[in-house]
Amino acid sequence: MTGSSSHTVAQAVTTHVLRRDRASADVWRFACAGLCASLVGLGLARFAYMPLIPALIADKWFAPSDAVYLGAANLLGYLAGALAAKSLSMRLGVISLLRASMAAVVLACLACSVPLSFAWFLGWRLLSGVAGALIMVLAASTILPNVDAERRGLVGGVIFAGVGLGVAASGTLVPLLLNLGLAACWYGLAALSALLTLASWNNWPDEPRRMEATPTGRAHKRQGGSAVTRVLIIEYGLTAVALVPHMVFLVDYVARQLGQGIAAGSNYWVLYGVGAIVGPLLTGHLADRAGFGPALKLSYLLITAAVAAPAFSSVTPVLVISSLVVGGFTPGVVPLVIGRVHELARGLPAQRAVWGAATTSFAVGQAAAAYGLSYLFQRGTASYSSFFLLGAAAVAIALAMNLVATVTIRQRLSVVLR
Repeated sequence: MTGSSSHTVAQAVTTHVLRRDRASADVWRFACAGLCASLVGLGLARFAYMPLIPALIADKWFAPSDAVYLGAANLLGYLAGALAAKSLSMRLGVISLLRASMAAVVLACLACSVPLSFAWFLGWRLLSGVAGALIMVLAASTILPNVDAERRGLVGGVIFAGVGLGVAASGTLVPLLLNLGLAACWYGLAALSALLTLASWNNWPDEPRRMEATPTGRAHKRQGGSAVTRVLIIEYGLTAVALVPHMVFLVDYVARQLGQGIAAGSNYWVLYGVGAIVGPLLTGHLADRAGFGPALKLSYLLITAAVAAPAFSSVTPVLVISSLVVGGFTPGVVPLVIGRVHELARGLPAQRAVWGAATTSFAVGQAAAAYGLSYLFQRGTASYSSFFLLGAAAVAIALAMNLVATVTIRQRLSVVLR
């Protein structure tokens, strides 16, 4: 009897360990699918365009102002995709929509190999932006419900490290492919996007599962729409404004304003990409250790300094550090915000609603800043330095809002506890 009981216990333990290992393997498989998606939808669809801007101008595909506007078009498409994500996912299904978004990027890269007209290019750049937003809204919110709370920061970092991998890949591949011509460069980006799309195709979760019981009625609305979450949504939009000067103008600033050429501009873009690979992993790990709120405050402070730095000095060490830090936080701030959303909003529907609103705020900030700065660039009424200072001011305001919100919450808690 004793031997039989021991055998049963051993079997149960073995089964539990196997299930845990299988679940852990599934989590990392899902994370890799998310990484591929963010690499395609943001790393390649958006950021691969930036080192192409000087070449598009030099080869006379587009005038300088048109080339910059086309870069901003991706951000406008991102806004449209963020607004449409909920309704499209309800109609098509989350996983089908993620797959379709990655396939759309492949088609957009192929289409951009033929410069038929400005309108043709604009339409495909808009579509790639829509695809990127759908991936941003849906990928992490589909994967993270399958992850234990203590590992969400790290897994979120892995997912958004794909953005950095895409930046680094574009910064290294684009100059090499440009030796074969602009059309060949777009073909290469399409081929890489297609391979990553196929690699992720069967590695998504079947169904997102709930992390907590879903609140209903007024409680649901209160948890999804508290003052703290509203402030967080605004902060995220201001952070987007801060990141735009480096996203849109860094390569052109180095290549043409500083006169260092396309190769040097691409080198800084590679550094930006290296930062973007490491950044989400570091911020995710920091959040798992210190909490998402404190990690977010530190991020705002570092972003402010790094974005402002090129306005005060164009020496190589300053530009290197600025490129690495801003690159790191471009995707690195995302797991911090989505983790903070999961802390503040209880229940999967509320979390998705807040995260969708935050992504929309980010998209609005990006599009407004990109088109506003592109307009100033076209008019010649502002310098690159003023762009960097405007970006730094935006994230400094976000930090101030966060600190005020934190102090207000503590004051209210002290009143309640008395």
